[in-house]
Amino acid sequence: MIQTSCRLRNFSILSVLALTVSNVFLTLRLLQTDCGHHLNNEITTSIVPKTPIILTPASQCLEYILADSNGNISEKAVFSGLDLKLGRWDSRRMFKVFDFVIHGEKFTELSEKLNVTLATQSSIEKIFSLVQVSHHWSGPISIAVYVAGDDELYLLQVYLTFLRYCYVTIRERVAFHLAFPKDRSPSNIRSVHLSDIITKYNCAKPEQTITELLKQRTAETKKWRIKYPYPQNFLRNVARKNCQTHHVFLTDVDIIPSANFNFAEQLDKFLKKAKCANSNNLCAYVIPTYELDERVRFPRNKTDLIRLTNKGLARPFHNKVFIYNQYATNFSRWQADLTETEEVRISHAVTNFEFLYEPFFVASDNNPPHDERFIGYGYTRNTQVYEMFVAGYQFQVLTPLFTIHWGLQNKKGRPAWREHQNNINRKHFEIFKRELFARYHKDPLKMLAPKKAKGPNAAGNINAGGINVG
Repeated sequence: MIQTSCRLRNFSILSVLALTVSNVFLTLRLLQTDCGHHLNNEITTSIVPKTPIILTPASQCLEYILADSNGNISEKAVFSGLDLKLGRWDSRRMFKVFDFVIHGEKFTELSEKLNVTLATQSSIEKIFSLVQVSHHWSGPISIAVYVAGDDELYLLQVYLTFLRYCYVTIRERVAFHLAFPKDRSPSNIRSVHLSDIITKYNCAKPEQTITELLKQRTAETKKWRIKYPYPQNFLRNVARKNCQTHHVFLTDVDIIPSANFNFAEQLDKFLKKAKCANSNNLCAYVIPTYELDERVRFPRNKTDLIRLTNKGLARPFHNKVFIYNQYATNFSRWQADLTETEEVRISHAVTNFEFLYEPFFVASDNNPPHDERFIGYGYTRNTQVYEMFVAGYQFQVLTPLFTIHWGLQNKKGRPAWREHQNNINRKHFEIFKRELFARYHKDPLKMLAPKKAKGPNAAGNINAGGINVG
């Protein structure tokens, strides 16, 4: 009896030790940053030479090229046919736009093959994220880039020449559109030589390359950039309206699609057979977004992502910074859906919609545009999502697709200019919400109701009258 008890106790101890060792091993594996595997077959067959490299998190586990598929090096510089005296103005003549200044060699072909385009926008600082985005998204990509002054236009010209030379995915899939502010529109285009670029910059380091290039910006441009509000809604509309497909997956440039299988193809397959259950036939399909610790490698699939989440190495986007941003997605329910399949399907519907919700979603491009009065910080994406809700759209969460933003975000002190922009946009919102009521004759979230009095009991009120929103 005593011997049996001892054996059971020893077995229990061994089991605990085995589980502990296994857990440590899995954690170390998740923290591993080397890339012993390829993201997908397309990367290994379309990039020459097939040399794996270690990159920063924003371009992790990719490969680079030293020439095109025929071994040729093209000396044709980007923007070579751009006439700065042309372009089109936005409705308020604040920005000048140049559509399709560069279009991917296969952009048209991919737009005909698939029924969805990834649309995004960026300033010159963050455009390096496009490297990883273009490797994870095999469909067409439409990006609007915001550039100020002759110095930034030249640096962008150098950097895009570098990206298109180094990465076949960018050269083939991405269409670039430019936007200039009226008061800092470039006036000339300088010559750029590919041979100078490839001897100076390393294809394996796209983020370091743009960091080095930005050191050449003038002091005047740097000073102007700090306080000038970034017109993200305007840029989103530019990127959207240059998509040639019926559906658009609208993201920010640093939101990276999952890489476990052909994201674009699987999403396209779903969209072609999806039937919206909404009586108005208005549906938007939410792709859950997570923050990822920069020490870990990109999750291979949903199971990997959930394991990282359970270990505190990943979490829902903006969970610590501003929980209302993504809360209605209901990440707990999405994580509980563990069906092992690559087929894209609806996990659940968003049933607890509230103002300030701003998911990244896929929808037909006839959904409401982003209101361009909202410039800079505050009331940008969430006002467009709110109008969709008022218009009768139903938001449905897809699985097993997901997107990733590198870095676990925490609250930081906000600069004065950011609060200033938020206050201006709050005033715009007071007009905007009344316009929506006049347009749709609905106020489902009682946005026009009198604001609650400020006081000890008002802390839980998230009415847009007094909260900082992103």
